Amino acid sequence: MASDPLFYVVVAACLLVLFILLWGVGSFGRGGEYNKRNANKIMRYRLGAQFVAVLLILLFIWVRSKGA
Repeated sequence: MASDPLFYVVVAACLLVLFILLWGVGSFGRGGEYNKRNANKIMRYRLGAQFVAVLLILLFIWVRSKGA
């Protein structure tokens, strides 16, 4: 599994989602004007990255189930 390049793409996508999530939590914790300006934008970034990560995970599962 670790020799498959798609595996590393999936891991990178999941780490990106984690980074964006931590960025959003940090923004929420900071509060104030920064949070008011950027909370929705950060949430949209996370949702988009999470959507791509889930699609990549499904692609990885599909490719692995085909025996490739």
